[in-house]
Amino acid sequence: MLKDRFGRVINYMRISVTDRCNLRCRYCMPEGIEWIPMEQILRYEEIAFICAQAAGLGIDRLKITGGEPLVRKDCAVLVSMLKKIPGIRQVTLTTNGVLLSDQLEGLLEAGLDAVNISLDTTDREAYREMTGTDALEQVMASIRKAAGRLPVKINCVAQQGGYENEPVRLAVLARDLPVDVRFIELMPVGAGRNLRSLPNPQVLRMIEEAYGRTAEDPESRGNGPAVYRRLEGFMGRIGFISAMHGKFCGECNRLRLTSTGELKPCLCYADSVGLREILRDNRAGKEERVREKIREAVRMKPRAHCFENPEDITENRRMAEIGG
Repeated sequence: MLKDRFGRVINYMRISVTDRCNLRCRYCMPEGIEWIPMEQILRYEEIAFICAQAAGLGIDRLKITGGEPLVRKDCAVLVSMLKKIPGIRQVTLTTNGVLLSDQLEGLLEAGLDAVNISLDTTDREAYREMTGTDALEQVMASIRKAAGRLPVKINCVAQQGGYENEPVRLAVLARDLPVDVRFIELMPVGAGRNLRSLPNPQVLRMIEEAYGRTAEDPESRGNGPAVYRRLEGFMGRIGFISAMHGKFCGECNRLRLTSTGELKPCLCYADSVGLREILRDNRAGKEERVREKIREAVRMKPRAHCFENPEDITENRRMAEIGG
């Protein structure tokens, strides 16, 4: 079992497989991006090697992210590789949903356990404005195709600036489909520093004004800090991930592996531990050297983030470089 200096059990790793994406969301990847050279991106075999060492230390839950992971060829192959690692209990995926419908069968055959789909609006014009792409129909088709076949969570970053009513529209998905709709407070990382998020307490008030009182749902699903509530007549649930107005660092259980092989203890800070050089060094003892780096990253985990004090944030990269 991996524990950090504060007694938190670390059993979850988010794995970025690419910095590329087919959307240009305002808070993540606006235009003018310079891509990381492909030779610096970890190969699937290298990712699987890291995960095997992490599993030996107690990591048993993995989340594949990007950029957009499904723009990388054969993502289902990686899912299959990770599912075969002894000790790995769960492999899930975060995607924008544009390509999910076409790749869903392969991902299910590979053993994917659940999927998170990022969606900030159900209005076609607002979607185009937010993402730079007219792809809402493809995303909705992916949601409908996946719902009921595996656990589906819809992740919305509720924003100000003309998009204040989107959470109420999105909540309808949890009424009509067996999916959880979750609202994530925008964190001041990368381009997100220039935008204003809707606080989750306000989002909850808006949803209750539209659909009635919610009831707390104590059942935990997934590996993150979401708090869930139920609405009468809804098939799914409404969730809240409140990094700014409900700081949850005391229960943090994760590490982040970037697409270039850096292991990050905390999204807020630039501190990381490099693994790529070890992976591409043919000297003996590679397994134990990687394990020691994982232990080092766990020891480096801070007590808490400092998003409420932007001047103290040291991570300056965009989210796609870090891993969503």
